[in-house]
Amino acid sequence: MNTTSALFYLFSAVLLFASVRVITARSTVHAALFLVLAFASAACVWMLLRAEFLAIALVLVYVGAVMVLFLFVVMMLDLNSDQFREGFWSVMPLAGLVGALIALEMALVLTNGFDVRQAPALSESAAKLGNTKQLGVAIYSQYLYPLQIAAVVLLVAIVAAISLTLRRRKDSRYLNPSEQIKAKKADRLRIVQMKAVVEPTPPTPAADSTPGAKT
Repeated sequence: MNTTSALFYLFSAVLLFASVRVITARSTVHAALFLVLAFASAACVWMLLRAEFLAIALVLVYVGAVMVLFLFVVMMLDLNSDQFREGFWSVMPLAGLVGALIALEMALVLTNGFDVRQAPALSESAAKLGNTKQLGVAIYSQYLYPLQIAAVVLLVAIVAAISLTLRRRKDSRYLNPSEQIKAKKADRLRIVQMKAVVEPTPPTPAADSTPGAKT
């Protein structure tokens, strides 16, 4: 066993351990951190398989952006994971069976794709370019129109998400930024002049309520 094989088995074992801990950890913060570890281990495995672009994209997009956002949301909301874990072990056998079936189906589908004997031989010029540059050339030449369509779909999703956040809700207070900018000091503050010392009012004489008293 060479160094590459040893590192592959090491990162694969860490990836499996982190994946199991994601669904078995009691704390949601710990589960998110184990998911970060799983993504980092998967990136290392892709680096060993000479898929540098996928490894870098996984680290930058998922570990650097998505998981940081998840951690902020989880830590701000402070969710109680005990309610979500009720009945976890009762459905664990069924979930394990479904997971094993999915893994078996993926293995049957992807087995032929890993047969390197049927892979076409690369030319010397293509071998010198590298995987990342070859992927860029293929995307911006053969798959340019699907890339543009995917970009438009993502743009529509971003615009839709922004428009949903700008709608007015009845259960929340809405502030108009233009009205806040137009506000003046006279509209917000009124100065009232008052004396420094206020003289006390003299007490009024109480009427004599004794029976037989003359007025």
